[in-house]
Amino acid sequence: MLKLVRLHYSPSFQLQPLASLKTNQKRRSAAAIPSKQLSLAPSFCSCCGRRHFIEAATAAFLPSSPSKSNASTSHSDHYLDLLNRIHPPRPDWYEEFYASVMDTSMKPYEAKIAGYKSQLFEKLKGKAKRVLEIGIGTGPNLEYYAGDNEVQVFGLDPNKKMEKYARAAATAVGLPSKNFHFIEAVAEAIPIDDSSVDAVVGTLVLCSVQDVNMALTEVKRVLKPGGLFLFIEHVAAEDGTSLRLWQTLVDPLQQAVADGCHLTRETGKYISSSGFSSLELSMASLYNAPFSLITPHVYGVACN
Repeated sequence: MLKLVRLHYSPSFQLQPLASLKTNQKRRSAAAIPSKQLSLAPSFCSCCGRRHFIEAATAAFLPSSPSKSNASTSHSDHYLDLLNRIHPPRPDWYEEFYASVMDTSMKPYEAKIAGYKSQLFEKLKGKAKRVLEIGIGTGPNLEYYAGDNEVQVFGLDPNKKMEKYARAAATAVGLPSKNFHFIEAVAEAIPIDDSSVDAVVGTLVLCSVQDVNMALTEVKRVLKPGGLFLFIEHVAAEDGTSLRLWQTLVDPLQQAVADGCHLTRETGKYISSSGFSSLELSMASLYNAPFSLITPHVYGVACN
């Protein structure tokens, strides 16, 4: 059964070409970081062996101007602080194990939800050339950009071990390697300039962020005026139902083993009240891994 809640949506908005997009992937350190563009040289944390990037240096990114160096350093310190606080460095074996489990265990879910995703991603074709995916994970959405050699996808995830799986997914679907960029960061502090992307995509990510309102504020900040936010999220069942009772009982365990995922989060309400200029939000009962249950989902598109 499908329930449609239509608030307001106008498909006639126009997206203008993006002049520039910058991102700074820094080493996790409180030390000041120079504003000059650095090479993509990896460094390793001596205590846990976790690999960190000093800074992403790709053709799609432009160096900061001298007049913005202080602001850039301040912003970098801010997002690094939140990255360390929300997603503290973890042993390599754990991050790798979690990434590999996600890469294999979510395939049945992706097969079930493919029709819904196809409908949503159709809204981006020919309109969005700079796309940010929050919670890119192992890259299950990259197949929906196949065939568009002009789109630049910036995949954000706090787990650095997701990158190799996401890059493999990009290669498998024919997305050129130069068109995919991985950013190690959290959705609550996105190291990208204001109004710098045409679209933001989030699928099964707002269930696990620490602060939903902060993440949505960041989504709106980096989106250009008229930019799109595409989303699919599993949400809490209706109060008083047996499914909601089950979700409530299992939720603490789910958060512990699924990297903070909340089964009882009412994500649709957060999106509806976040201040987008227009919103098309639908509800459907969909298969939800790993419990093989049919659970409520919200999906749709919001215009900034």
